[in-house]
Amino acid sequence: MLIKKSSNIPDSEITPKRLYMDRRAFLAGAATLAGAAVSGTMFSAIVSPGQTVLADAKLSYKKGPYGTDEKETPYKDITNYNNYYEFSTDKYEPAGLSKNFRVRPWKVKVDGLVAKPQVLEIDALMSMPLEERVYRMRCVEGWSMVIPWIGFPLSSLLNQVQPTSKAKYVEFTSLYDPSQYPGQRREVLQWPYVEGLRLDEAMNPLTILAVGLYGGPLPNQDGAPIRLVVPWKYGFKGIKAIVHIKLVEKQPVSTWTKAGPNEYGFYSNVNPDVDHPRWSQATERRIGEFFKRKTLMFNGYGDQVASLYTGMDLKKNF
Repeated sequence: MLIKKSSNIPDSEITPKRLYMDRRAFLAGAATLAGAAVSGTMFSAIVSPGQTVLADAKLSYKKGPYGTDEKETPYKDITNYNNYYEFSTDKYEPAGLSKNFRVRPWKVKVDGLVAKPQVLEIDALMSMPLEERVYRMRCVEGWSMVIPWIGFPLSSLLNQVQPTSKAKYVEFTSLYDPSQYPGQRREVLQWPYVEGLRLDEAMNPLTILAVGLYGGPLPNQDGAPIRLVVPWKYGFKGIKAIVHIKLVEKQPVSTWTKAGPNEYGFYSNVNPDVDHPRWSQATERRIGEFFKRKTLMFNGYGDQVASLYTGMDLKKNF
């Protein structure tokens, strides 16, 4: 069976262990900050881990036109609590297991129903005009983050290859390499990972291909060297380590939809009114916070994307 039943899923895979310890962590953190007052370097490392960790690897980018001013999730949490089944079903293991993952050389093929198919080196993609987009990100399991992604609109790449009139969807495929991905040696999912978007969703200005976060290149455990970011959809839509982008006429069958069609629909829009069969989606817990908050329709991006679904039954088309 491809989907693990709730009885087989430990709590650590649904809710971060450290959330149960937040009160103790708060007291310990307060003591650390008090001591850090006499050390500017230590204080900087605590308050802005991304800038200190990535000081020797910066990307050139500008502030993007979209994003949120909500408090960003610390770099250490973004890079140490990851859904990346190619490495492990445990969220704490990908950071260690991905240390030697090779992101060079790397090519991305863009073809299918396009006038100008291309095969692009990752460095060419990273040389495109990059923007920082601070996006809310919501996982289907009930946790969320605010991540300062660095990337470029997917539409800019699609415009280069010129989709034909028959192109209705965009299909994404990730790397298949069991020698690097221990998770691909197990039948947890059907590999390689495949995701898809409707063409108008892909062309929406919120949809980006991310190549970095917190000012530097993407860490391996977060999808290096290039991944999809669609902030109004649940996190599993954000396919990592992309090697193939194909314009197609028929709706792609996404990996999680194939594994559990009654749990993971193609559209996967954040919708608090549609419960996952095993838990409610009405609330979420932001990583680093003890209390839950109300889930926002379209993850709070309704003004930008609601028109894409006019007339659709969003409970049926989940």
